[in-house]
Amino acid sequence: MSGKTKLPMGIENFERIRKERFYYVDKTGLIRDFLENPAYVNLFTRPRRFGKTLNMSMLKYFFETGSDSTIFNGLEISKEKELCREYMGKFPVISISLKNAASDSFSSAKEMLCSIIGQEALRFPFLSESDRLSETERRQYNAMIHVGSDGVFTMKDSLLKNSLLLLSCFLQKHYGQKTILLIDEYDVPLDYAYKSGYYDDMVGLVRTLFGAAFKTNDSLEFAVLTGCLRISKESIFTGLNNFKVYTVKDVRYKEYFGFTDVEVLQMLEYYGFSNQYDAVKEWYDGYLFGNLGIYCPWDVINYCGDLRDGSVTEPQNYWINTSSNSIIRKFIDMADAATKDEIERLIGGGSIRKKIRQELTYRDLDSGIDNLWSILFTTGYLTQDGQNDGIMTGLVIPNRELQWIFEEQIQDWFEAETRKDLQMLENFCRSFEKNDTDAIEKGFTLYLRKTISIRDTSVRKEMKENFYHGVLLGLFAGMKGWKVKSNAESGDGYSDISVEVADQEIGIVIELKYAENAAFDSACKEALKQIHDNHYEDALADDGMKTIYRYGIACYKKRCKVVSE
Repeated sequence: MSGKTKLPMGIENFERIRKERFYYVDKTGLIRDFLENPAYVNLFTRPRRFGKTLNMSMLKYFFETGSDSTIFNGLEISKEKELCREYMGKFPVISISLKNAASDSFSSAKEMLCSIIGQEALRFPFLSESDRLSETERRQYNAMIHVGSDGVFTMKDSLLKNSLLLLSCFLQKHYGQKTILLIDEYDVPLDYAYKSGYYDDMVGLVRTLFGAAFKTNDSLEFAVLTGCLRISKESIFTGLNNFKVYTVKDVRYKEYFGFTDVEVLQMLEYYGFSNQYDAVKEWYDGYLFGNLGIYCPWDVINYCGDLRDGSVTEPQNYWINTSSNSIIRKFIDMADAATKDEIERLIGGGSIRKKIRQELTYRDLDSGIDNLWSILFTTGYLTQDGQNDGIMTGLVIPNRELQWIFEEQIQDWFEAETRKDLQMLENFCRSFEKNDTDAIEKGFTLYLRKTISIRDTSVRKEMKENFYHGVLLGLFAGMKGWKVKSNAESGDGYSDISVEVADQEIGIVIELKYAENAAFDSACKEALKQIHDNHYEDALADDGMKTIYRYGIACYKKRCKVVSE
């Protein structure tokens, strides 16, 4: 294994991946397909973590004059001899990422934009002395890269708004060749502006910046942008005629963002993890781009890397560590009874049908729950199921990883909701101390009716039981004087939930079961038998609990039964 190629965990620079011999899933066919179907301005929208930045880096190193052509040796594009002769290393390229143009104020966001564009302009220092530029143009370039004593770029607003236009013009004049413009994560400044309250100002700036660069730019060969959302053309792309957008619904370019099944199989075989294929498919596959199944590449690479160094033995949730997932919470906060029913259907492995708006403004996001369905789709929390009649799109949760996120976020929401009636919650919990099974059953059923439940579908029994387990833990969380343990070692196994009420010397042990086909009696009997056979009460007795109550709780959809001994 030590002689195997390194995995590019978190590396998005194409040249580094190729020169330092990292494992690379060949996506250079994108270049061929793109050159065979060119448009003046091209926008690729995909969820984050699906390889947009690496593909933009690949485009830069292919087209940019002076690039090392050997890094493409052996790759798919190298077979296209004529295209390589005509296009490889033939163009000046401006390549910027706006992912860091994020701030809580407009003035700070502008400074970041000046820095991003100024740093890119610094890659071409020869422009300050180029005899192909006029004196005025050289002054404009020098003003673009000027940094004050505080280390901040001093570009004025008027220059910033025309910076991409001017820089492309200067490069075209110097090289005698039109310029290619690459803009990665174009929508990030608008996202942060919307969240921070300066959206109108940022829209105005971006509209002017892009308008100058794309609409009135005779020095532009073509432009490529990437982002998560397709922002309304009327918002920032006004007046662009030759403008093509490629979303996850489009068949063209479907295989170039994310990994295909064949590519994942090849990677697992290469590293000796073929036995992990089923687990990887369950956790990280499930996206449908065009009509092709796609894996999240970020997850697959990270999991393979962690398997190699021995830090994990089973799939992990890598998505949760790279996103706040705040959109799930916003969605749930806006959910009415009908929406909750649809969420249940999704969590249960079913699908729903919705009209998806792929062209939005950020102002649309809070205008209604229908738009949030569209955002969940475009950002990768949901994917299409292939049932698309041109108006309505079938939506599903793509895989186990996203299923976990939905369930976790919903449990957080439920916990907050149930705590609004503190007295009712207190009475419910005290019922366990009194061994009042009728009150427990009635109270738990009431809470289940208020929240999202797991439907009796293809979801595994273990996942269903974990859901009810989490709900009950959430209800217990705020009880003063209770020592609550989850999956704690006790006796000969691990009890679902154990509670010590020290001041009353009361111990509580709970085992939850999912009652398949509403078979409550047998599920409760099984739960109590497990408690008895594994001596779950031993740890409570060892801690001095004089009275111990054993509860078997069986759940099915939004009903439950409670027995005690």
